[in-house]
Amino acid sequence: MTQQSVEPTTTAEDAGAGSRVPAGRSWLDRYFHISRRGSTVAREVRGGVTTFMAMAYILLLNPLILSGEDAAGNTLAAQALITATASAAALSTLLMGFVGKVPLALAAGLSVSGVLASQVVPEMTWPQAMGMCVVYGVVIMLLVVTGLREMIMNAIPLALKHGITMGIGLFIALIGLYKSGFVHQGEATPLTLGPAGELAGWPVLLFCGTLLLIFMLQARNVPGAILIGIVAGTAVAALLNAAGVVDARQWAGGAPELHGGAVSLPDFSLFGEVGFGGWGEVGAMTVGMIVFTLVLAGFFDAMATIIGVGTEAELADDKGRMPGLSKALFIDGAGGAIGGVTGGSGQTVFIESATGVGEGARTGLASVVTGAFFAACLFFTPLTALVPQEVASAALVVIGAMMLMNARHVDWADRATAIPVFLTVVLMPFTYTITTGVAAGVIAYTAIKAAQGRFREIGPFMWVLTAVFLVYFALHPIESWLGVR
Repeated sequence: MTQQSVEPTTTAEDAGAGSRVPAGRSWLDRYFHISRRGSTVAREVRGGVTTFMAMAYILLLNPLILSGEDAAGNTLAAQALITATASAAALSTLLMGFVGKVPLALAAGLSVSGVLASQVVPEMTWPQAMGMCVVYGVVIMLLVVTGLREMIMNAIPLALKHGITMGIGLFIALIGLYKSGFVHQGEATPLTLGPAGELAGWPVLLFCGTLLLIFMLQARNVPGAILIGIVAGTAVAALLNAAGVVDARQWAGGAPELHGGAVSLPDFSLFGEVGFGGWGEVGAMTVGMIVFTLVLAGFFDAMATIIGVGTEAELADDKGRMPGLSKALFIDGAGGAIGGVTGGSGQTVFIESATGVGEGARTGLASVVTGAFFAACLFFTPLTALVPQEVASAALVVIGAMMLMNARHVDWADRATAIPVFLTVVLMPFTYTITTGVAAGVIAYTAIKAAQGRFREIGPFMWVLTAVFLVYFALHPIESWLGVR
């Protein structure tokens, strides 16, 4: 598939929409090509609502991941984070609906937020981190416009792409296990079960119950299983707290209580808090690696998700060409910049869009409905205070498990594939950095293929990546040798 092969498909539909749609159709039908794609307004609305219900958990999880201190010791206000998360999701998804005209919803990418929390803010301030989101979003948009996205996508082996997704899944799951109190940092061992080898307190047991409930609902193919699990866990938490069964100090993120009314004005204090200066203090190599990691986290998953959901919606042909593909990829890149400006982290297409497609969504009208629901959530941020951290953390583990299912696509009998994928997967959570896992996987893949004499299978771009990642691992001794440190 090439950039040129996509555009004629998109242009044909846009150009012929007016002539093929029977007279008398509403402007809504003509604009979104609803009848052309075999859908109805009712199906689009139902699909948009379903997609929102399936991904509404991001309003809780994204602030949870971005709750740490930056290099200057500053933290982001919880209510402001929720506003930023909702507004960025609303803007990006509405843009996808009105411009891309495909049933794809966007929100803060957990993998992107994970990179920001674990690798970026320890080195710089939150405004500078959001500036990095703007930069990586611009980079992705340039890749789409120039057609370089095809070259990059084809250069990285498919097995490594699956490994990256799986590694990010384990990384996110570890964050959830740690923030729930299920896993603690030990004294004799790096990690322990609970604070002293056993679970302590009702909140962590509630985490376990919520986690099992979501898994059981998913096994029954219940739509919105994650959201249902979070609501049920929150209800139990509120009852336990109101009955005095749980001491308020046991809740990691505060007791599940509603302070004031359920409706309030949104807190846009993070909007526009973007910094582009001071990166020199971090070092050009570190900044470059951060941007590269963010591009990896936000771009490759989006490409596969867009094609996958488009195919499920029967919008893609047998060659993978889909109406509005280039626009969708460009908007996904713009989501990175939008998330940076709003302070809600880079936005990316969510695989949960497939739930709306399963309900019949085929056009951008479904995305407009989803975006409208995210916009409405701006005025109900106090309700999120009811959700305890332990309950929200269960959803992180569930998402991690879902991402790990990519293991079925890996040929584990081939050492040249299995070893790089293994290193990619395990080193992300073990080192608490996504970049390290990607770097180890790329280097191992190139080295093993070279040892087998299969040089043609490596490709020039992989050789370049290998050289970059070798410098990444040897950065400290190189800087010491050059007198930088």
